[in-house]
Amino acid sequence: MIEHHLAIPAVGIGTWELRGRVCARIVEQALRLGYRHIDTAEMYENEREVGEGLRASGVSRDDVFVTTKVWPTHFAPPEFERAAKDSLARLRLSEVDLLLLHWPSPRIPLAETIGALCKVKRAGFTRHIGVSNFHGALLEEAVNLSTEPLLCNQIEIHPFIDQSATIAASRADGMTVVAYSPIAKGSAKKDAVLARIGKAHGKTAAQVSLRYLLQQDLVVIPRTSKIERLSENFAVFDFQLSPQEMEGIAKLARPDGSVLSS
Repeated sequence: MIEHHLAIPAVGIGTWELRGRVCARIVEQALRLGYRHIDTAEMYENEREVGEGLRASGVSRDDVFVTTKVWPTHFAPPEFERAAKDSLARLRLSEVDLLLLHWPSPRIPLAETIGALCKVKRAGFTRHIGVSNFHGALLEEAVNLSTEPLLCNQIEIHPFIDQSATIAASRADGMTVVAYSPIAKGSAKKDAVLARIGKAHGKTAAQVSLRYLLQQDLVVIPRTSKIERLSENFAVFDFQLSPQEMEGIAKLARPDGSVLSS
């Protein structure tokens, strides 16, 4: 068991598919509501707007945890460094808090990419580094190759998918696990079990989905384009699911539960 700990605010705002003014406004409003964690990526093509929202919010840069990710087409070392610099330029930040490899690449040797990731950390482009969508042997390989601690694995997690093996492996390597698509792209809202449990707590099915992950010490980054939904997704700290409710939700997981292709 490797003991590292990365303190990431437990609820962040995911920005995948948010563009232009909508993106800047959502980020600004989220920060004004109390969010202190923003997740973006070069592939989202919204880093400029994320930076604008951060500046418009009036919240101090030092109080906000900013994550971005490098896309696999830029995993060759010279391109990797340029991609990281370009992300900082778009965000208008001198460093991010966390820089992740967005997906594994079958084309560039992992050793080269991990070397480049460690190099940009040492150069001060990012305070921490990690991976996203890494599982099994590849996760172990990344950890073994890295000369700097990999402190995060960001993966798809929600009640309809069982990621317990990857969560356990990530934690054994000292990583914080961040759950993207924690409401399963909206599917959680339509689930009868989550709705029933929510009713008992005066909460929505989506809030139950988020709470279920938080009670497993996971960090969640729900995405929304609606201002009112931002408050709902953040109001998940004032209730507790019972062990029976947690078990009931765990039973919703199924082999084809991923929402990535949907």
